Amino acid sequence: MATENNQNQKNTAKGLLISLFIVVLAVAAIAVAGFVFMNKPDNFIEGQAEGTTVRISGKLPGRIVEFYVQEGDSVHAGDTLVCIHSAVVEAQLTQAEAMQEVAQAQNRKVDAGTRRQIIQSAYDIWQQAKAAVEITGKTYQRMQRLYEEGVMSEQKRDEAKAAYDAAKAGAAAAESQYNLAVSGAQKEDKESTAAMVSAAHGGVEQVQAVLDDAYLTAPFDGTIDQIYPEVGELVALGAPIMNLLRTDKRWITFNVREELLNDLAIGKKIKVMVPALGKKEIEVEVYFIRDMGTYATWRSTKATGEWDSRTFQIKARPTEKVDGLRPGMSIIYKP
Repeated sequence: MATENNQNQKNTAKGLLISLFIVVLAVAAIAVAGFVFMNKPDNFIEGQAEGTTVRISGKLPGRIVEFYVQEGDSVHAGDTLVCIHSAVVEAQLTQAEAMQEVAQAQNRKVDAGTRRQIIQSAYDIWQQAKAAVEITGKTYQRMQRLYEEGVMSEQKRDEAKAAYDAAKAGAAAAESQYNLAVSGAQKEDKESTAAMVSAAHGGVEQVQAVLDDAYLTAPFDGTIDQIYPEVGELVALGAPIMNLLRTDKRWITFNVREELLNDLAIGKKIKVMVPALGKKEIEVEVYFIRDMGTYATWRSTKATGEWDSRTFQIKARPTEKVDGLRPGMSIIYKP
């Protein structure tokens, strides 16, 4: 009986060893088959689509009155996007226009010259001075004859001569005042008032240029990507109001190790895949290559047999327009 039990134990152990051997053999066969027949995973580089985005802002600080577009709207160059109102700047425009009117009035006054009454008064004074010259001249001549006859003293003759000379000087001064009144303002006065008019006009244009940004328009065709403020909010000078995504500027960008640059020269056309467009393949042309610096260097993990590889940024443009291609979409390139 004991012999029979020992025999059964030996048979069981032998069967387990055979089963274990078969399992190990099967696993090894599967591993070898997988190593031989399984395809290696594809080597690919992932990038993304980019686009030109411009922030719409203006010179006018004020309150948002109305938006004429919404996020996602397509616009054309020249379309009105938003209206901004500023009571402060409008008051500044009124003040500048008033200053311009004052300067223009002053300039008209100078150009009109001296008033007629002032000219007539200066003329009358001149004529009186001329009459005084004639009277004092005759008096001096009489005094001179009497002096020569020995009747009049030299002092009296000199006094008459002094009065005559003073009358002539007064007449000359009166004539100068009359001529000045007739000719009007001086050249310098006219140039000064003209400069004041020009400065006032420049002030009006400066304020008007700021008010021109009360209505902001699209600088090019594109899509409204994002709007920042709400209607009724205040915006500062130069504050971004919305983003406009340009429709005719699309490119893709991805980073590669330097050993792949041999197949990515500038001007090279390659095929890439866009998963978001139903895995559509598009053709792009490389136009930009730039070293990304030491911070993006691929470091070797081995002490020997490997070297550090620098990273380069690649940019490429589609050779044809790609409908639906938007910034942020993934791009797959298989070297």
